[in-house]
This record gives sequence, C-alpha cells and structure tokens, in this order.
Amino acid sequence: MANVTVIGAHWGDEGKGKIVDWLASRADAVVRFQGGHNAGHTLVVGDQVYKLSLLPSGIVTGTLSIIGNGVVLDPWALQSEVAKLESQGVTITPDNFALADNCALILPMHRDLDGLRETAAGSGKIGTTGRGIGPAYEDKVGRRAIRVCDLAHLDKMDPQLDRLCAHHDALLAGFDQPPVDRAKLLDELREIAPFVLQFAQPVWKRLKKVRKAGARILFEGAQGVLLDVDHGTYPFVTSSNTVSGTAASGSGLGPNSTGFVLGIVKAYTTRVGSGPFPTELGDTDGQRLGERGHEFGTVTGRQRRCGWFDAVLVRQSCAISGVTGIALTKVDVLDGFDSVKICTGYRLRGKIMDYFPAHSADQAAVEPIYEEMDGWSETTAGARSWADLPANAIKYIQRIQELIETPVALVSTSPEREDTILVRDPFID
Repeated sequence: MANVTVIGAHWGDEGKGKIVDWLASRADAVVRFQGGHNAGHTLVVGDQVYKLSLLPSGIVTGTLSIIGNGVVLDPWALQSEVAKLESQGVTITPDNFALADNCALILPMHRDLDGLRETAAGSGKIGTTGRGIGPAYEDKVGRRAIRVCDLAHLDKMDPQLDRLCAHHDALLAGFDQPPVDRAKLLDELREIAPFVLQFAQPVWKRLKKVRKAGARILFEGAQGVLLDVDHGTYPFVTSSNTVSGTAASGSGLGPNSTGFVLGIVKAYTTRVGSGPFPTELGDTDGQRLGERGHEFGTVTGRQRRCGWFDAVLVRQSCAISGVTGIALTKVDVLDGFDSVKICTGYRLRGKIMDYFPAHSADQAAVEPIYEEMDGWSETTAGARSWADLPANAIKYIQRIQELIETPVALVSTSPEREDTILVRDPFID
C-alpha cells in the first residue's frame, strides 16, 4: 500500500479538510509536517462540525495523529484546541497523538512582533494571521528558538534566553516597546510544559516503526503551494515550504516515503489576504462564488477573494510539487452559471505567457486569457458517480485535467465525507 501526501494547489482553503478526513479514515497514521495554527480545516462528520488548526485531521477518527518537526507550535493554542475537541467527545491521549520533541515553539513575543510589524508596514502589509508563525520560523532558522524538548530543561535556559532576547529586545526597542520579560516567559513555559511534554517524543522513530509495519501514512499539508516561501507569490507567502517534498524533512522520514501526491484544487479560485490574483472577480460573479461557496477563512474569518479557475497557476503548482493526481472540490458552487471560464494563459505587456512569473510587479501586471465554456443548470451537489453529473460539468472537469496536465483522482461534491466521486484510490500503489 502507498502512503499519500496531501497538499493544496492554490493559496490554501481548497477544501483539504474534507478530503484529508476522508483519507484519514483509511490511514494508520496522519502527519502534519509544516505550518502552524495559521492553517485551518473544517470537518463535517454527520451532524458534528470540527474546526482544526494544529491537530491532524485523523484525530477525529482516533487515527494516530502526529505533529512533525517542520511545524512551529503554539503550546497554548494546542491546549485550547485539545480542550475544544475533547468537549466534542474526541479522545486525545499519548496513544493516538504524538508531538515532535524538536518542534520550535511560537512564544507570546512572536505574536506581539507579528502584530507590530503588520501595523507598521502600511501599504507593504503581507496579510499575515498575526499568530506569530513568521517570527517563530525566523528564530528557528536563526538558531535561537526554544523547542519542545527545552520544556523539560527550563532550569538551564539562560544561554538560549540570552540569544533570543538579544535579538528580540533590539526589535522591540525599534518599536518603542519594553524588552522581553524573561521571568514572565519562564513562568508561562513552566505552566504549559507538563501538558505539552506528555505528548512529546522523537516522532521520526515512531514513524519509522509505523512504516516498517507496512502501515499507511497520510501526510497532511497546510496552506497551499502558491504560499510556499520559495515557489509562491513572494513576499505574499507563508514562512515555510508548503510543497510535497517538505513532508520528508518536516516529519523525519526520507523522500521516498511521500507516496502518492494528491493536490487539492478548488473548481474556481480563492485567496485570503494580500497579493496578486490574476483571475479575481470584483463583479456579481465573484460575489456569487463567495456567497455560494461560504468563502470565509476557517482560522481568521476573513472573507476570501474569488475568481475563475486558473489553469496556469494549478499546472505550475502540480509540476513544482510533483502532484500525482488532483482532488477537485466545490464543483457544486458553479451550479447554475450560464457559462464558466478557465484561465489558459496570461498576457504581460503584450507578451503571451504560459507560466506565472516570479517578480511581484510582473505577477500584479499579468492579464488572464480565458476560455469560456457552457455552464449547467442541474445540481452536482451530493453526486457520487460520473453518471450523477451533468454533461457540461463532466466536460468542465475533463478540460481542467487537460489544461493542468494532471489527472483527476477524485471529485468532491459537498462537505459530507461520502459525497465523493473516486476515480483513482490514492492509497493503492
């Protein structure tokens, strides 16, 4: 049996939660390998709605769920999320949840710095969630992070705190803020440490054992390829690598462990926050997509920007992340449109382009070239086979897979787990 790596092929918010939940029910372990609690999944299981930001989706079904070393962890956010899920009847213990002991922590100073920077940035705002993810990754790369394993050695923290505070105190002074209160920070860490440490372990070792036993591992990505710090719409990106290759480094397993790469692709395009968006619609069609798709961020509640499907961006995402097949979500949102459009290329200062350029000025200047197709009046909601889909919806799906040069593995037709058309099972080699 193959492992499966799930990534978003847009800017996140593609409907990964439902797909990951569906796959998690058939996996033996689910692993988060990057990002922080700036990501969000909404799972609908029967009459229960679960909102996850940190915990892998498998936790709802009792599947072994692991937060890998590539994640930056806010321990207080984790405690809050665990309490919320337990109040909904979900069991979370060290038997079904493990946390990498070499995860870098998001601290209160990271959240403060995130907010101070965004406020001061003016027109240069990135549109972060303000949750400290970027500053935490900066400290990790700068070799001054406090990690999960450090919580067991808080009486020996002075050298680390010296490095950390030398950096942050200077930044805070630049914003006319007082220095880090080291005593308060240590008190807060001592209070949260027992909760976090009960789950901490070398997860690479546990995953090695799981894999050796022939179990199926699902690697769960956060955000999307277009938010990758290298390959996304820089600087309007997240602070980690979101491509499928990060599953290896962010979990402690090798690059041959990622298996089938499933790219989650919405049947239209959305984006939260600032940055270029070639097919964005500011008209009634864009408003209709947003209203019908309930386009509000799971984590932030911010309204998402909406536009037509951009085959250029998705083709690029699939190539960069080695996508084996896509899961097309929210096709039902397009029900009732007289016609639908797909972006097949860009025009940039008179030149035709078949890829999205790297420079932000060029990204902002490209004009989409559209191909228009007939829409469908019938509903696709709840369809579970090709026979349930209108002919024009099938033509639309087929045209998408031609343009992105990647086959459709499954189609999601509602938030419900079972409303899925399976073309190719990602878990079968």
